[in-house]
Amino acid sequence: MLVDILTVAVLAVLATYVRLKTSFFQPGHPTAMVVSQWSLLLYLGGFALVLILISKAYGLYGPIQSLGGLHELRLTVQSCFMASVILAGALYFTYANTISRAVILATMVSSTVLLCIRRAVWRAHVYRNYDKDLGTRNVLVVGIGPSGLAVRNHLRRIRRLGYSFKGFIYTEQDAPRGKTAQRTRLFQQLNDSEILGGVDHLAEIVRKHFIDEVFITGACSRNTVTDLVAQAAEAEIDVRIVPDLYEGLALSAPIEYVGQFPTIPLHYRHIPLASLIVKRVLDIVLASCALILAAPAMLAIAIAIAIDSRGPIFYCAERVGRKGHIFCCWKFRTMVSNADALRENLLSMNERDGILFKLREDPRITRAGRFLRKYSLDELPQLFNVLLGTMSIVGPRPPIAREVNQYKLQHLHRLDVSPGITGLWQVQARQDPSFDQYISLDTFYVDNWSLWLDFKIMIRTFGVVISGTGS
Repeated sequence: MLVDILTVAVLAVLATYVRLKTSFFQPGHPTAMVVSQWSLLLYLGGFALVLILISKAYGLYGPIQSLGGLHELRLTVQSCFMASVILAGALYFTYANTISRAVILATMVSSTVLLCIRRAVWRAHVYRNYDKDLGTRNVLVVGIGPSGLAVRNHLRRIRRLGYSFKGFIYTEQDAPRGKTAQRTRLFQQLNDSEILGGVDHLAEIVRKHFIDEVFITGACSRNTVTDLVAQAAEAEIDVRIVPDLYEGLALSAPIEYVGQFPTIPLHYRHIPLASLIVKRVLDIVLASCALILAAPAMLAIAIAIAIDSRGPIFYCAERVGRKGHIFCCWKFRTMVSNADALRENLLSMNERDGILFKLREDPRITRAGRFLRKYSLDELPQLFNVLLGTMSIVGPRPPIAREVNQYKLQHLHRLDVSPGITGLWQVQARQDPSFDQYISLDTFYVDNWSLWLDFKIMIRTFGVVISGTGS
């Protein structure tokens, strides 16, 4: 940190001196020119302070092992850039017109270049010392399990980490039983000189081998860890916990925090994020345009429903959406107001296979409702569901809760995506009474989804609506 302050300070003074000397050779410059140079030093001092604070926030003054060389250089450039932006903003908002922009720009660029060079040279110097075992931190590994062996091999192989492995301490879980000849397989992979003793002798081993850090591996119990941390605190040495590597699965996995809990992600499901964002944007644009164009027709439909039968104009049908979320699927009312109560009396007349329910000549449908269903106009209010995000333009058919309760485990796969106003089943097999066909088409859509598939389904939807093949 001190070296960075001196670097920026020397550059600022040098740039100011050069500017000051050259200004005296220009005729007509008043004494106020000298005062502006002191203002320049004030601004550059603020630049240095902001640069130090940003660098500290980026961890550039932490242990050299915590950052890679290229990552450190990138953060250095980023810190200088952010400090330069703040300085430029300060000059603009304080109307510092007498400050030389050339000096400011020269200081910014030269600071970035020199700080990068300084850090690269310092890192190379430290690495050479590590190779000579100078300046390294002596490490003691607690636990002789797979994680402990992996840590030992890693520290020995990568000397630039700055650690010097001194030995193992065994715990109750991996202590040898009986005579020396009866050591476990893990003990047989080690040299006798690497096993320094048990956890009961930690204080003595730390002092004898000048230990700086203790690495606790996954082979230790909770009580052992608590006791080791207490002893390490008394001996004033650092302690780290190495999580279980799960037979190498977690070797290259990053640490991610879920709230205050550190986690190690071992597998990520591939999510086509860009395509999903495009799909959502298209949903919003298409739904908005459709609502604007269909507003007169929707008003006429609402008037027709009110004249045709008593009851509300809209019908809220509870449906199961993505990941089992229950939502209100809005439709124009096409049945009598007590249609749900009459359903039980019509179950014996069901024309669909399995758990689906559908009647071609359903007596509950009103006159206006029969026309609306034929051309799928009753589903126009679902455009509001699209804007709310509970539905999409294209997707699987939104099922009712009674259907989902009877699903088999493999059927739930269709709930991995948001339901749609139209879908593969609606344009390809809407009149097919088979439940298996309905499930297989929705599952095929989920497994093979793409923007091109959505586009083809929307094109086919226009043909279905115009031909009047709706339910």
